[in-house]
This record gives sequence, structure tokens and C-alpha cells, in this order.
Amino acid sequence: MLHLPGGRTPEPEDVVVGSLDLAARVDEALDVQAVAFGLTAEEVGVRRHIVLRHLKSPGARALGATTPSGRLVGFVYGMPNNRTHWWSTVVQPYLRAAGYEDWLDDSFVITELHVHPEYQGRGIGRQLITTITDGADEPRSILSAIDTESPARALYRSLGYRDLARPVLFPSAPSPYAVMGAPLPLRRH
Repeated sequence: MLHLPGGRTPEPEDVVVGSLDLAARVDEALDVQAVAFGLTAEEVGVRRHIVLRHLKSPGARALGATTPSGRLVGFVYGMPNNRTHWWSTVVQPYLRAAGYEDWLDDSFVITELHVHPEYQGRGIGRQLITTITDGADEPRSILSAIDTESPARALYRSLGYRDLARPVLFPSAPSPYAVMGAPLPLRRH
């Protein structure tokens, strides 16, 4: 458990969600993702190039969750979906088979959302995803998540996401995924 000065543990109000220069802080963000998602150093190296490439896409934007000391403990980034992007080309046949191919149009994709495990369960992920989608011009949002019952999937469902296609197999991914979609704005509790 992480402790702040004075021996207290961090509270959600100690974390501020705001704009993030993800290109400048990509290594910090990938450190969070590596811990939260269990990535190897090799996988982090590959993802670094992917993140930097994604940030060049029109409409791509990122938010971070930082502590008072400036430590990045969570991040989200996304962009308007583009059918020519790798992710879309992989999920498109699955969505077509399920009758949801039209979700690839006019959607904001949540590309990555990760919160350091020491900060999970405090509403930070919810704040990150709702804040980034509140700024979207698109009428809906899509994402992919490992196809297992998890706190992440429970969060997405609570926000209004529902399964559109599953199981979805990504090349080299060890586990199947689900593609989920929700109308915007996301539900609040």
C-alpha cells in the first residue's frame, strides 16, 4: 500500500485528472500500463511506438491522473475511429458477423485506459473515461477489453457499454477480447 507524508494513504481527491502531454510522458504512462496490465519490457517497447504513432492521428487526445507530487497514476487516450487503423481492421469482421459493423463509424475509440493497481477502485478510471468521452464529437464510443469478468468490464458496463462482439482474437494476444460500445454521453451513477 502506498503512503503519503504523515502516514496516510492516498485518497481519490488527492489525484487530479487533466490534460496529458502523452508524447512527453509516454514512458511514465507505459510504466503504469506495465504494472496494471502485466506487460514485459519487450511489450512496453513495442507499445511505445504504437502510442506515439496513435498520437499523430487526427483528434487523438489523452488525459492523465496525477498525484500532488506529479506522479502519473493513470491515463486514458483515444481518438475518433478510423476504419483503416489496425484495430478496426481486426475487429471489423467480428462486428460485421454480430450485426454491429456500423459502430466503426462515428465512434470515439478508447485506445488505452489504465490505473496503477495502488489507485484502482477509487473512481479514477471512471473519471478518466467519462472526462475524455465528454469531449468527443462522436455520438458513441467503442473499446476492446479482455473477455473475462473483471473490474474493468464491470466499470464499462456501469457506464453503459455493452458487448458488441466476442470473442475477438487479436494476433499475438494470449486472451480473447470483447468489443464493447456505448452511446455518448456515458451513464453517470
